[in-house]
Amino acid sequence: MADYATRRTMMVDTQVRPSDVTKFPIIDAMLDIPREAYVPDALREAAYVGENLTLPGGRTMLDPRTLAKMLDALNIQPDHVVLDLGCGLGYSTALAARLADFVVGVEDDEARADEAQTTLSANNVDNAAVVSGPLSEGAAKSGPYDTIMIQGAVEEVPAAIIDQLRDGGHIGAIFAEGALGVVRIGHKSDGRINWRFCFNAGAPVLADFRKSTSFAL
Repeated sequence: MADYATRRTMMVDTQVRPSDVTKFPIIDAMLDIPREAYVPDALREAAYVGENLTLPGGRTMLDPRTLAKMLDALNIQPDHVVLDLGCGLGYSTALAARLADFVVGVEDDEARADEAQTTLSANNVDNAAVVSGPLSEGAAKSGPYDTIMIQGAVEEVPAAIIDQLRDGGHIGAIFAEGALGVVRIGHKSDGRINWRFCFNAGAPVLADFRKSTSFAL
């Protein structure tokens, strides 16, 4: 039987701590939450590798370093309500739920959303809910949100998502730039987002966050 607890410790010691993630609540959550529970059974042996994992339906589970650094930069507080877009099977939602008051995960496949909710409930994560719907539409009825994070790369962030971020709130996303990508953290002030570079990271672009193309006659 695999010793996942030891693998979690190795993940934190070799992938997370060396990446200047020092906030104790994040470290504690990553040491405690069973990442292997939030991947398909066939991928359990790969749950703690230092790279993105491809989940069914074209969804991506961000590598531990990228997710930890994004959480660190977002600085989620205990009274925050968080929107987690493209949450896959719920690992990022479970981590955020340790830091926040409540987390709403969104998946565009109802079966995947149900599986994520089932896994979260089985692991006693009672301050999170996963809903199904287009990622580009978010979950407006539970907003506005103090923090929004996107589990995959984007070419642009739709206005509907920006509208769900509370003024003074933060949003984190990987922006696709050619073959590479950069994580930017956006701060909303007076209805506008000011983005700043945070660190380099890569992931496949989520279909809902591709730039819309228009054709001129």
